[in-house]
Amino acid sequence: MSKPERERSLADNEAQAVGRMIRSSQYKLNLVAGLIRGKRVDRAIADLTFSNKRITNDVLKILKSAVANAENNHNLDVDDLIVAQAWTGKDMVLKRFHARGRGKGARILKPFSELTIVLREEKQEKKAKKAKGKGKPGAKKPAAPKKEAA
Repeated sequence: MSKPERERSLADNEAQAVGRMIRSSQYKLNLVAGLIRGKRVDRAIADLTFSNKRITNDVLKILKSAVANAENNHNLDVDDLIVAQAWTGKDMVLKRFHARGRGKGARILKPFSELTIVLREEKQEKKAKKAKGKGKPGAKKPAAPKKEAA
């Protein structure tokens, strides 16, 4: 006997990857997750590749894992994927001791975090139709001619 299969928590056009035990605080990790939130996957990979933050290598690894999950497990098109959600959470905290003056000690906390990335497949056609309906973002409508008061 095996236990019953659990309901899928994501939609059919979504895939996710979870990275645990990432050696950084969740606040620092959330800054990097904010860089990729809402972007297309190819753009997110480019942004992470050229970022100067140390933790971007781990985030890039998780993002590529999510792309592989989408392609292999859910048969989604890689070119249509966007980063729908990216959130962080707390994990374990290493507690260390640092000797201070006069026989005292100071506590050092070394936090770990986890990162969850959810990718969603959105077709390019929808984006093209939406963009076609809008005018130029900075363009203003021509002003109506003013009538002179008699």
